[in-house]
Amino acid sequence: MITVAENNTIFIGKKPTENYVFSTIMLFTNGANEVSIKARGMAIKRAVDVAEIVKNRMESMMKSTVKYGDIKIATEKVQREDGESNVSSIEIVLKK
Repeated sequence: MITVAENNTIFIGKKPTENYVFSTIMLFTNGANEVSIKARGMAIKRAVDVAEIVKNRMESMMKSTVKYGDIKIATEKVQREDGESNVSSIEIVLKK
């Protein structure tokens, strides 16, 4: 199951890219005007892939324009067993 927050946010993890693409498109088809895609660390690449695939698929198959909104990058401190470490993060907002 894909984690979707109340504010139309998709959290990217280790599942296949297509699962996240489907969830994002479903949010748009169910009336969302804006979807936020968030990822940390190694999942950042997958988040960018999801955003690009959704944008292209919505435009080509559904004849609906999706544009990039805010794109935020940051470093988050994460507590691990061996101490604290810094992890890169990204948030990509797609707007219909």
